[in-house]
Amino acid sequence: MVQNVPAVVVVGSVNVDMIVRSERLPRPGETVVGGELTTAGGGKGANQAMAAHRLGADVRLVARVGADGPGDFARSGFEAEGLSTCWLTVDPSAATGVALILVDRQGQNVISVAPGANARLSSDDVRRAADAFDRARVLLVQLEIPIETVRTALEIARLRGMVTVLNPAPARSVPPDLLCLVDWLTPNETEAATLAEVEVVDRASARRVASDLRARGPAAVVVTLGERGAVAETPESAIDVEPFSVQAIDTTAAGDAFSAGLAVGLARGLTAGESLRYASAAGALTATRPGAQPSLPGDAEVRHLLETGRGTNGRR
Repeated sequence: MVQNVPAVVVVGSVNVDMIVRSERLPRPGETVVGGELTTAGGGKGANQAMAAHRLGADVRLVARVGADGPGDFARSGFEAEGLSTCWLTVDPSAATGVALILVDRQGQNVISVAPGANARLSSDDVRRAADAFDRARVLLVQLEIPIETVRTALEIARLRGMVTVLNPAPARSVPPDLLCLVDWLTPNETEAATLAEVEVVDRASARRVASDLRARGPAAVVVTLGERGAVAETPESAIDVEPFSVQAIDTTAAGDAFSAGLAVGLARGLTAGESLRYASAAGALTATRPGAQPSLPGDAEVRHLLETGRGTNGRR
């Protein structure tokens, strides 16, 4: 491990994304013709691992792929970036996860996922990867893998004194006791509404939901609001995270970049406010480019946006 580089463990999913971009999203039962197809690495676990890696962290990804072409595609993508595959299990009995993503010209998307090998990532896989947690500062997990696997990862991290970050995506309910193992909970509006069973319609309702969720166990809750920024409730204070104004063309993986940016900021020892601002810049830059992993920014780009208020597209 490179000295002074923060170590982040990511336990989560690996998918291959099949992305169709078209003028608009189809309505139920409708076919929209004229789209453009691309294939890229994806999966919330892989996206967040790649994002944290590009932001300068020493990333240890614990995940599972199939012994198939998509699995080879995913592994080669990690290797090309220099992201370690030491804790990546190749499953001969399951296909690699696949996500079908539709994106319109405003950058909004709808996604359907076939989890494949991700559904077989087990607590035993995490225990066998215990050395990945050595000297790591932050654990980052999501909900595209079994809940019990998430729980095991959180328990191991807690025993080692790590900061735990749960991105509760995709939206689903979680056992109440699981939230007590979480230091930072990072839902978007839909995910927060699912967990709290209260609709999020504006910043005020987002803040109420964040306070409600924090009362259920997490030390801090941040609700991301897309182009409206984010709100956070921490043990010290309430924080309004103002958005960066960028030209969004594809919001795929913007939330993943936010959670990864938060994890990296916390691993570096930044304050809560500094970490949230860093996370917001990472998410904003991701939305200015197409795709999931191809769109993820590097640390220098994020720092430039933080310092100047301008992204690589020149917008303020």
